[in-house]
Amino acid sequence: MFIPSAFAETDLIWLDRLLARDAFVTLVTNGADGYPQATRLPVVYTREADGILIEGHWAKPNPQAGHAGPATLLVNGPHAYVSPGWYPDKDAQARVPTWNYAAAELRGVLEPVTDPDALVAMLDALSTHYEGTVGGDWDLLPIEPRQQRMLAGIVGFRFRPAQVQIKLKLSQNHPEANQRSVIDALSALDAPASRELAQWMRWRRDGDTAG
Repeated sequence: MFIPSAFAETDLIWLDRLLARDAFVTLVTNGADGYPQATRLPVVYTREADGILIEGHWAKPNPQAGHAGPATLLVNGPHAYVSPGWYPDKDAQARVPTWNYAAAELRGVLEPVTDPDALVAMLDALSTHYEGTVGGDWDLLPIEPRQQRMLAGIVGFRFRPAQVQIKLKLSQNHPEANQRSVIDALSALDAPASRELAQWMRWRRDGDTAG
């Protein structure tokens, strides 16, 4: 991922924040035909200090299922258009339109998981987490015949990144007056994505790693 130095971030709290807001990621590997293969899927993310583990699963018919070895995982954050008309210094500096966003790219090694007990643990963690986010109470019942058949149709994976790149393009390369003006303009829009981006800009500007 191309990251100018002004937008590079190394504090992993921002990766925590990105995956807390949206753990529906894009997993990219090289296919047998030489072209990249990509699967969009939900994952479970855990981190202890610098140790990161990401777990998920594919459907067995997916050509990517069972891939072992190098992989890239893309994490999306908030993003929105920024008008040059919002900058107080637009005339003096000949400002142009841009797009602000936060994102991460992780490179590492994929390990397929087919052990039934490990798959059950992965699926249980995934369903427990997401059921909690919607107030649901669905439970994984691996002894139930229909669920046993479903378990037989998936392949799990563990992904351990060796490289983490975090990009926060949040106007931090602009004067404070421009940053405040963009935050105010985004906050005033009737668009949840723009207002969320404004909040991320405040966090980055104020050095807020608590969220």
